[in-house]
Amino acid sequence: MSSSVIPQAGTGQHQEQADPSFAKHSTHSVEADSHDNVAHVSSNLANYDSSDSDNNHTDVVVPGFAAADPDNGDDALTCRIRRKVDLRLCTIAGILCSLNLLDSGVLSSAAVTSMPEDLGLDHGNHFSVSIFIFTISSIVFQLPSTIAVRLFGPRIWFSVITFAFGLITLCTGFVKTWQQMIVLRILLGAAMSGIFPGLAYLISTWYPRKEQQLRFAFMQSGEVIVLATGSLVNYGLNRLDGRGGLEGWRWMFVVQGLCTCVVGLVTYWWMVDFPETSHRSWKFLSEEEAEVVSKRIQTDRGDLLPQDFTIGKVLMHALDLKVWAFASLFFMQNIVSTALAYFVPVILENGLGYSSDAAIILSAPPYYYAVIPVLLSSWYADKFQMRAPIITFNAICLITGFAVLGFAGHSRARYFGVFLTTGAYIANWAALTAYQANNVVGQWKRVFTTAACTMFNGAGGIAGSYIVKGIEAPTYSTAVWVSIG
Repeated sequence: MSSSVIPQAGTGQHQEQADPSFAKHSTHSVEADSHDNVAHVSSNLANYDSSDSDNNHTDVVVPGFAAADPDNGDDALTCRIRRKVDLRLCTIAGILCSLNLLDSGVLSSAAVTSMPEDLGLDHGNHFSVSIFIFTISSIVFQLPSTIAVRLFGPRIWFSVITFAFGLITLCTGFVKTWQQMIVLRILLGAAMSGIFPGLAYLISTWYPRKEQQLRFAFMQSGEVIVLATGSLVNYGLNRLDGRGGLEGWRWMFVVQGLCTCVVGLVTYWWMVDFPETSHRSWKFLSEEEAEVVSKRIQTDRGDLLPQDFTIGKVLMHALDLKVWAFASLFFMQNIVSTALAYFVPVILENGLGYSSDAAIILSAPPYYYAVIPVLLSSWYADKFQMRAPIITFNAICLITGFAVLGFAGHSRARYFGVFLTTGAYIANWAALTAYQANNVVGQWKRVFTTAACTMFNGAGGIAGSYIVKGIEAPTYSTAVWVSIG
């Protein structure tokens, strides 16, 4: 875990390395028919325990896949395929992740409107409970929902859960009491639980390890752009207050819920399947292109196809302490991000003295800025094949940003601190996701690790929802010191 560079397949640097003997086997001609090729490879790997890469390093010969250097990925065909996958997969992943996070954007934007008074969320800790209960529900369903991505296929599963949480968001615009809000938050957490871990898992199955962080950055960039735009849209929707007999905050939930339902329907055709079954995807890769992708993944780490599913083959990876070490990093990361995502408008209004409308508008620019550090740091990390130094650098920027946000005397300087912290934590999200994905081999282990990291990420969200205390305005010293720590 302390290694700062990406372990190369076959070097034996990590326990989870791909089979070092794989590239040494004799080659076979690639099947002409894509369907036959998938069936042929499936039959050869059906009994292959991908966890052998974790333990026994069994030699595997895969007819249909010529031995190749996984670093030789810059020929014209490979570059064309990579662009296709980037445009198709990373775009829809960014959109779905942003819709997933727009809930917190709506809730935080609505927190500075009449919603707390209308629903009784301003009494006691009702608002914090609405955040807490959503996170608990999400944590409970994250592993089953990530498993479902592999069992039902990405196109079906992501379209179903996206439409479901869009419908729930829409219904939130019509609640009358805080108790009704809590019920819908529980359902929303269950529906949204598979979005981030499922997409992170899917992306990791499509790219060799040295190309993954930039692709996670593409996903994060699309996510934060839509999230920031959502803040501006919320400002406009809040101006509809009273139209159609609905308060402005209700329009936020209704409009964004409708948009999400539409995207959920489109997702069935836009989303791609796994590399070995990509021929099922709508107007995507040709037979030759699908074979190239599958060969690159198999050569890079030797885990193209999963074992047959049993719950034991998934849960056995809970015994690997390294999984929980990665998960703890996500826990600490989300303490910071949750505090910012839910409470930046509150900080801007109560702490820095901006109006509610200005607070909503000023929440957006830091997210637009964050696209720059996440893309630059991820490009550099992939180019020079390093992970830990990038994570450390981002953490230093995060500490500096919170110090400025918490201790600067001028409001503009504190707003600059919001920029610095937002850019750093979003950049680190891509870095941490690539860090764990690069050090795990085996499809079910990849599923379990991604879900475990996201569950701990959610637990960090619970902690983060309680560290910003209104009575500590304008300094919010608890949030600042906990985040720095």
